[in-house]
Amino acid sequence: MKRAFTNILSADVDKTARFYQDLLGMARHFEPDWFVIFTHADCPDLEFGILAREHSIVPAEIRKPPAGVMLTFVVEDVELIFTKAKILGATIIEPPTNTPYGQRRMLVQDPDGTVIDVSSLIAET
Repeated sequence: MKRAFTNILSADVDKTARFYQDLLGMARHFEPDWFVIFTHADCPDLEFGILAREHSIVPAEIRKPPAGVMLTFVVEDVELIFTKAKILGATIIEPPTNTPYGQRRMLVQDPDGTVIDVSSLIAET
């Protein structure tokens, strides 16, 4: 395998792309008007795409809002991302909460309804 990445579908690619830039600090790597591929300085092998839901390459039968998918991004400080999410007016599904597996996690929705799990490790005391 040479490359793998996830694409999510969006009704407004630029709006959703700005959300991921502002929330997680992702940078646009490739950007025709119907598609954006992101990278991140802290995770250079990660690529993440946002694709126009109504574009001709997307089969009509999958042009639905997302369901049954949760994207996970592990960050240094989930509280900082929580603050950014509130400033952006994002729909917060679950504020930062400690999990039994040693992470502090929040759940938020992007502008198209994709659920995002943003987590950070709980500091050991």
